[in-house]
Amino acid sequence: MYAIVEIAGQQVKVAKDQKVFVNRLPVEEGKKVSFDNVLLIGDGDKITIGAPAIDGAQIGAKVVKHLKGDKVIVFKKKRRKGFRKKNGHRQYLSEIVIESIVASGATPAKKEEPKAKPAKAKAKTAAPKAKAETKAPAKKAAPKKVAKADDLKKIEGVGPKAAEAMVAAGMDTFAKVAKAKPEAIATILSEASSNLAHLVTDTWPKQAKLAADGKWDELKELQDKLDGGIEK
Repeated sequence: MYAIVEIAGQQVKVAKDQKVFVNRLPVEEGKKVSFDNVLLIGDGDKITIGAPAIDGAQIGAKVVKHLKGDKVIVFKKKRRKGFRKKNGHRQYLSEIVIESIVASGATPAKKEEPKAKPAKAKAKTAAPKAKAETKAPAKKAAPKKVAKADDLKKIEGVGPKAAEAMVAAGMDTFAKVAKAKPEAIATILSEASSNLAHLVTDTWPKQAKLAADGKWDELKELQDKLDGGIEK
């Protein structure tokens, strides 16, 4: 039996007891994980195709270890412009072993929903005072200042889609990103879109802390050492 399943934005053909390398998963080593977006299952001559996914199908796996892939050289050149740029990149990967392939009847994995913010208690209105003989002119209340969301794209590695997902989850300022754990940010991105699951968020809180404190020179020095938000 084999299956084609989407894992961290990649479509992978898997079989039982097979080891597979996929984009980095926000799961600790040694823990089990399941994938519900199964696109196709083949069992001998019988082939089941989803539309787009197969209801009740699930792939069970175990995270063996996290590692980096082989170095890839990225070379850019513009003819007759004297422009040349050479960069190296090593993709963050996870090695998993497939433990089970369930064709139907599996319960979908529960996704952690972001905690709802507690509703603020309404301030108690004071009892009306006795009317004075002469009424003082009522003062106009000062308009409340609305806090503007920070431009999260200034964090290296954060693109427009990732920034939109973080703002939608309530993480709209550098200060909030600085207080968040990289694993929590990765969970928000993977729940927003499978195309964002491969992003490595290890340095995002550190970058956000420098931006929140206004230390732009130190942030620039840090980002010069990064490659797409990842430490070289």
